[in-house]
Amino acid sequence: MRSRRRHSVVVAAAVISAALVASTSATTTAAGSPVPAAAQGTAPAHTSGGSTGGADPAAPATVTDPIGAGQTYVPGSLRVPPGWTPGWSTGGSTFAGTDQGAATSVVRAVQQTASATGTSLSGDLLPPVQAAARATGGDGFTPILFRAPSGDVEAWNIYHHTGPADPTLVCNDLSTNQPCPGGPWPRPLNTTAGPLGSGSTGDVFTTLTPQYVTDPSRPGVVYYPAVAAGSVGVGCLDLGARANCGYVALESSTGSPSAANGLAGVVTVGGKVYGVAGTGEVLCMDMASHSPCTGQPFAAIVPPNHDAPGATYSLYQGALAVADGRVYASSSPQNGAAVTALGCYDPATGGTCAGWDTPHPAAPGPGAYTYSAFVAYDTAGQPQGVCTANTTGGAPVTSCYTLDGEPLAAPATGLGSLPAGALVFNPEVVNAGGDNRSYFGAWGGTLAGGTVCYSWTHAAPCAGFPTIAQHPAVNGGVTRDYGYAYDATTRCLYGLGDAGILFSMDPATGNSPCLRTGASVTLTPADFSCGGTGHAAAYTQARLTGLDLAHADPAATSVVVTDPAGTVLATPVLGTDGTVDLSGISVTAHPSITVTVRLSLTDASDFGGGRRPALTVAFQGDAPQICLRTVVGTDCATSQVTDTASGTDASGALTSNTVTVPVAPGAACLPHVTAVKEICGSAAPRDCTPGGPGPWVKSSPVGLLGLLGTAHWRITVTDAGPVDATQVTVNDPAVGACSSAAGTFTLTAGSSRQVYCDSLLLALPLKNTASASYLPANSPHGTAYSTTEPSSAVACSLLCLLVPADERETGGVGALALR
Repeated sequence: MRSRRRHSVVVAAAVISAALVASTSATTTAAGSPVPAAAQGTAPAHTSGGSTGGADPAAPATVTDPIGAGQTYVPGSLRVPPGWTPGWSTGGSTFAGTDQGAATSVVRAVQQTASATGTSLSGDLLPPVQAAARATGGDGFTPILFRAPSGDVEAWNIYHHTGPADPTLVCNDLSTNQPCPGGPWPRPLNTTAGPLGSGSTGDVFTTLTPQYVTDPSRPGVVYYPAVAAGSVGVGCLDLGARANCGYVALESSTGSPSAANGLAGVVTVGGKVYGVAGTGEVLCMDMASHSPCTGQPFAAIVPPNHDAPGATYSLYQGALAVADGRVYASSSPQNGAAVTALGCYDPATGGTCAGWDTPHPAAPGPGAYTYSAFVAYDTAGQPQGVCTANTTGGAPVTSCYTLDGEPLAAPATGLGSLPAGALVFNPEVVNAGGDNRSYFGAWGGTLAGGTVCYSWTHAAPCAGFPTIAQHPAVNGGVTRDYGYAYDATTRCLYGLGDAGILFSMDPATGNSPCLRTGASVTLTPADFSCGGTGHAAAYTQARLTGLDLAHADPAATSVVVTDPAGTVLATPVLGTDGTVDLSGISVTAHPSITVTVRLSLTDASDFGGGRRPALTVAFQGDAPQICLRTVVGTDCATSQVTDTASGTDASGALTSNTVTVPVAPGAACLPHVTAVKEICGSAAPRDCTPGGPGPWVKSSPVGLLGLLGTAHWRITVTDAGPVDATQVTVNDPAVGACSSAAGTFTLTAGSSRQVYCDSLLLALPLKNTASASYLPANSPHGTAYSTTEPSSAVACSLLCLLVPADERETGGVGALALR
């Protein structure tokens, strides 16, 4: 066994500015005077880090940091390195996974698989997703993929066309092939923001063919079409927080003669979320402000759809698509005589698109209906039209128009090969390897479930893909597909249908399960420290662990390194030992990189049984740091703060060094020192001795000292508090004996000291000025001395008679105004 510890714990601290005030984040100090928040005394950003050393294998590690005496934890300030889990405790024995606020007395960070250096980040390779009886929902619609903060890949889905109170939301962890933590699933949807509830406590009715929008600025936030009591609008889900994040009502459902009882799915253009109501009107929500767009609802672009007044929760039949910055909608009115139509809304003009003044018929005749609206592309991948596939008494029929509203010949997608009565749903569009494809989910008639793939790049059904890819390995082929979500990291499609089975599919062959895997790890070295520069020296390598490369196809393996904007920096080779050399990428030029490894597997034998192959990306640099902030107490008693962290790893317990940092007092915690200079006004020498009655005055009586004489001086130095003054000295340039008599002393808060001294006067009158210099108690090294306001007294002679009394008081010849 190696004798050295595998995890070093580093504790560093920032120096506190002398301008800071030793107080908490309250708005008053101990003295009760207001203090700007920016000037409050904040203890240093303590940092404690854990890292393995040398080439030791990865092992669990825990770093614990108690809040030191005289300090209070600042809520929200704890930051742990990537891959570590934070914890907060109010007593030190049990730790919560959420911030406990100012009551926090101990913080910690836990890493179950800390690497040998601590300066790396890992991501699991997603195992081939096997179809299984999981909590997918009896009628969950298309999956929503989410990479959780834990690194796990989750597939969420929402039951469609359900009652408001019904639980509708389901999450499955694709990394473990189990329901996500946070169950039991399903859970209800609610219009009020807050954690997900349970049971039949929802207040959101879901739509027939929901489509979803993800917020590009808020990872894990999803917007969905929602029908609530009295309105239709956009609901918000925060997948990472397991919470509802509100609801924005966009149109009342109580209208007449046409009511917005339902709506199609939602899409996004230019930071706005758009939907189409059952009235045919266009709805709009501003994504940034979570509020209705100005002027919405906009004019109707399609025929009304289930808009009878009082028919609350009636379903909108149709879907949406976005092409060239415009919103296209399909609508199948349910009155028996109307025909499916397509319409277009142009956000740039706030009205119908040019060439789309009226909805365009898009079905072979009455009785046909659609669940889709999709974009047609040319071979260069540019949108050229919009289509909808109608269900009829025979095979589905596709109708299309150009973007400008002219008739467009329907592409030979293969949808016409589906059996009579088949339903066709919106496709998942995938552009991989230069091939732009649409994958359509379909079922109905004699089809128990299948996928149709069309290549727009080759203007033909996808090569190597069945005309209709059914899924015999999934629930005996009974899938009743609604749609798919594509994961660019693994290059797999994940499907869900009316049968409630979540499954994976190879987009090249249509086979299930999809025997592809991959991982994408974004490494930002600055995230491992508490700030400053110089913590990272170089990127080193990426490494696959837990995977036998003999089970992968070398020809279908790729590695790509990109920056945060997606620009490719390198396409290095994956070595036979599973490593990737990253040393040629500058950590200075590229402070953040993403390494993505993709593999095609020959089998799934490296997964399951607790095995979790992973990709680890590393850099060379300082040990990782745990960061938090504290504030000191309001009583001005804290002169310094200390921090000592402890930890454990496979080698046992370890303890960090102790960091001690002085706290510089601010205005509310500085001594208030004054100096008063006086002269004895008595002719009796005994009255002018130390402690004598004087009187002690600011100007001696005229003639008391004659032309020459001895002046008796008194200097009173007072500290009115609230803290002690140290290293106090008296400054008296005219009478050096006064400075000598004072020496150097300490004044406790609320106390005074009197200094007595004499001087022989050779020339009168004499104005004598004194002051005191001092340091606040417990001042950090290098603190500058403070000096009181000067105070003066005057020794008068017979010459003072020549100066009128009023001039002696205000500063005439021989006497100046005194303090």
